[in-house]
Amino acid sequence: MGVVNVTPDSFFDGGAHDTPGPAAAHAATLIAEGADIVDIGGESTRPGAVEVSAAEEIARVVPTIAQIRAAHPSAPISIDTMKSEVAAAAIEAGATYVNDVSAFSADPELAGLAASAGVDCCLMHMRGEPRTMQDDPQYGDVVDDVRAYLESRMTFAIAEGVSESKIQLDPGIGFGKTLAHNLELLARLDEIVAIGRPVVIGVSRKSFISRIAQDAGVSGVEVEDRLPGTIAANALALERGAQVFRVHDVRATAQGLAVAAAALASSRTRA
Repeated sequence: MGVVNVTPDSFFDGGAHDTPGPAAAHAATLIAEGADIVDIGGESTRPGAVEVSAAEEIARVVPTIAQIRAAHPSAPISIDTMKSEVAAAAIEAGATYVNDVSAFSADPELAGLAASAGVDCCLMHMRGEPRTMQDDPQYGDVVDDVRAYLESRMTFAIAEGVSESKIQLDPGIGFGKTLAHNLELLARLDEIVAIGRPVVIGVSRKSFISRIAQDAGVSGVEVEDRLPGTIAANALALERGAQVFRVHDVRATAQGLAVAAAALASSRTRA
């Protein structure tokens, strides 16, 4: 899943593709590099991000989606939004997937919309909201708590008419989690996979990678330095059963995952 942020303030590439032409061109590049899905977002969900109106979000994403759909008639296009109004406009423009970081809790009507449109959807765990999610996050057992939340949101979505076969789940690495929480979720990701739906993992260039590098005495901890750590975390997630990888760097990550997958397949054959 290749990330296309049509925003001025996303933590990694905010402002790089914040108008429809450059955003659609970037999507085309990601598809050429091997992206199976392009994820279009018009509102940053980085820690402390400021909410934008539905009208502004629509103005950012709909022209981009329309251009991508015209150029790539069969490409799966995801809309990254918490708002049913935005999702409806995006689906009309050609989106086929709804990626909601609130798991239909911010706008419950989004579940019914996804059901009626028959689109795929990703339900993600987030503690609180982007503005407050990193304010002293605490859990009993982070994996147990995240798993219970995702199961409850999946139950809600199904009750609203979403087919279980259309649902994917994301534990929300970095969304209301400390470094220790993120590492525990990665180490025990198989427990989220055990829910039985495809698991989406989003670790791309996130700050916990720099924290680990700093603790290990490794130089280069700015956001532009985090690709090696991103690939390592995704390879671990692959080994634990993740199936969808939301990334900024499609070509490099796809290569890393291909090598990891080949090694895992060889190991299982010998076993």
